Amino acid sequence: MPPTEIGHSLLGKNDDGRRFLSGTFGEVNHVPSTRPGLPPFQTTREHRRFTEFADTVRTHRYVGLCWGPPGVGKTLSARHYAGVDEWEQWQSPFDDDLGPVPERVLKARTAFFTPTVAATIREIYRGLPNACQRISFGIDYHEHGVVDPYVHTDSRSSGLTELLIIDEADRLKTTGLEQVRDYFDRHNMGVILIGMPGIEKRLARYPQLYSRIGFAHEYRPLTPEELNAVLTRWLPAGDQSEDSGLGRTTAIATESPAATSASLTG
Repeated sequence: MPPTEIGHSLLGKNDDGRRFLSGTFGEVNHVPSTRPGLPPFQTTREHRRFTEFADTVRTHRYVGLCWGPPGVGKTLSARHYAGVDEWEQWQSPFDDDLGPVPERVLKARTAFFTPTVAATIREIYRGLPNACQRISFGIDYHEHGVVDPYVHTDSRSSGLTELLIIDEADRLKTTGLEQVRDYFDRHNMGVILIGMPGIEKRLARYPQLYSRIGFAHEYRPLTPEELNAVLTRWLPAGDQSEDSGLGRTTAIATESPAATSASLTG
């Protein structure tokens, strides 16, 4: 395969890079690889409800809590709202590669953070400001054409980031949740925690964080009618084959029932 970034090669003269075959270098993953062939994002009623919830948390600068069963679209909705895919592909370690900051990122002003399975305090302590400051600097770059936090001071301390979404919040242990609360207290932005059903009961045991929760949102599965409408939009126009009909029926039949309703008071 021909090289795609020959101008940024790390190899010197007569260097074929074979050391990468035997060394312990791990992944070169400044940004995730592109995922070609993905279907376009489908806007559903639940996504619109999530958008209204996120806008409210962002406007009022509270902590918001979102939960729902696996596979209903919580992460997809959050990533689409924040423009995560566009943001990840826009970033580059080479400053000559940067084009315009993605429009969705500028509109949302939202950072997205996913803790690892074994998230440590050190990871959270470094990860939250890193994710939020990058968004703030991106907005600065769009507005001024340069990033200079000592001249354009609004971008300092993540000052232009209005919302932080933390996915897989179930992975955060007690000290991790306390770190999130401390970060929230030190900044003027909203925070959304996304997790599985039951996280709202777990957080009730931590009054310092729980008292800051101003909004809650249960992300419910699609109804059969909504799911059928989404599948219809996915299918090619005029496709009435037996396989397409069977696939639609199977998808609807296996859709999980509506999650048990829960209530939360801030």
